[in-house]
Parts: sequence; C-alpha cells; structure tokens
Amino acid sequence: MKVRRGLTIRRMVELSAVSRARFYRSLAPKAAGSDADMDLRDAIQRIALAWPCYGRPRLTAELRRQGWRVNPKRVYRLMREDNLLCVRRRKFLVTTDSAHGLRVYSNLARTMVLTTINQLWIADITYIRLQLEFVFLAVILDAFSRRTIGWALDRTLSAELTLTALRMAVSRRAIPPGLVHHSDQGVQYASRDYTQFLQGLGIQISMSRKGNPWDNAACESFIKTLKYEEVYRSEYRDLEDARASIAQFLEKVYNQKRLHSALGYLPPVEFEAQCAAQKNKEAAARRFSL
Repeated sequence: MKVRRGLTIRRMVELSAVSRARFYRSLAPKAAGSDADMDLRDAIQRIALAWPCYGRPRLTAELRRQGWRVNPKRVYRLMREDNLLCVRRRKFLVTTDSAHGLRVYSNLARTMVLTTINQLWIADITYIRLQLEFVFLAVILDAFSRRTIGWALDRTLSAELTLTALRMAVSRRAIPPGLVHHSDQGVQYASRDYTQFLQGLGIQISMSRKGNPWDNAACESFIKTLKYEEVYRSEYRDLEDARASIAQFLEKVYNQKRLHSALGYLPPVEFEAQCAAQKNKEAAARRFSL
C-alpha cells in the first residue's frame, strides 16, 4: 500500500517515530460509545460537584431523572476512574442530656406504620461550630416524607430553642387526631413547657429508649446529611450568616431538590405532591363509582 508522494507506511512510521500498531489504531474508527462515555462523565461530574456526598445509588438516580439510561456498575466504574467516590464519614458529638427527673414517655413511634404525612413528627438537636462559638439547631421532620417542617438556630441549648422549632412546624401543618411527636429523652423535649404545648394541641408524645439512637434513626440520618452536605462545606462568620445559609439549605435544597433513597429518590416536596395527587385520583375514582 502506498500513499501520496510515494511514502510507504513503513517509511511514515519511521519518520513519525511511532509503532506500526499505533499507526493502524489511529486509522481505526472510534468506539461507538466513546462520545457517550464522555457525555456521561460530564453529567456525573456536574452532579458530583453540586452534590459531593452523593454515592453511586443516589447519583445513578439523579442521572435517570435527567434522562440517562445507565447501569449502576457503569456509573461506579466512571466514578472510580474519576476519583469521585465519597469518603467515609466521621462521627460527631451528642447533645442529649437525659439525666433529669422529668417524665419520660413510652416509644409510640416504634410500632407505627406510616401511610401519609402528619402521622409522625420526629425531632432532634445538633450543634454547629462557627468561627468563635458553638450554636445549636433544633429540627422537626415529617417522618413519612422526611420534609423539614420546623427548625430553630440559636446560641442556647434550652427548651425555648425546641419550642421555636415546634411553633414553626405547627404554623405550617395541620394537626390531625392521633399525630405523634417523637424525640429523644433530652431535657429540652421532656420540659414542662414543651410537653404541655404538645398536649394542649392534642399531640401524643413519644420518646426513644435511653441510649438507643436507632429509635430515632431517620432524624439521625437527617443530621448526618445536614452536616456533610452543608455545615462541613461552609465557614460561617457568625450566627446570622449560619442561619441564612442553613435556611437556604433546609428550605430550598433539602426539601425541594435533594434526592432521598427512602422516597424512591425523590425530594420531599415532590414526594408529598405525588402522594397528594394519588390520593385525589383515588378519591375521584371512588366518587365516580358511586
């Protein structure tokens, strides 16, 4: 075989200082999936940049929401090759003070089977480190949808902190008969002001067993998510800066955008909307059949 100007392939590879095999590989058409792999890598890297703590299952779910038809093994391979796998998480301190003489309530949440929102609210407290001090965050989630419905951030670890979060939840949600509020046995949740506020609204009180974090595992999981996707990625100047950033994360990111494996990889707001739409559809079908 000859090419123009009389140069043979042998002469060409000698002049270019490449092997004959490399020369023939350069003439071969590119693999059919190479462009798709590059596009997929780009999509994976964009998601990993926006959500650094997403592992393979959640990242795969986000890709599928964006229209990709991908195998989790392929996603894992590309994440490993691009060094995008999540690092193992570290532990953080506990803020529960259960050494008090106040009444402790039975764990009602353990046997509940949730079918809709406003059946079970779960509450917890964590600390957040600023540049010069520690502040404390109290949160209340709807256990069915994992949506943050109440929260408060302040310098004092007092009953007023948890009451502020509870008042926000009450202002946003209806309180149907049988609603249960579940927390640990901390003094903030066992205080007379807090328990009387709940009882005045007809809300049943439930508490975890002492020293058993599994009884409030969903809230513990939320705290970990908050720490590793917001708090540890930020350097708050002061309390007001922390409050503004955490409000943005809770209300705009966690509730409306972050995918939750327990919800079929939907954000809480979208999950609640789907459940409401399904209930309306079922109610309309029942009316039609009458």
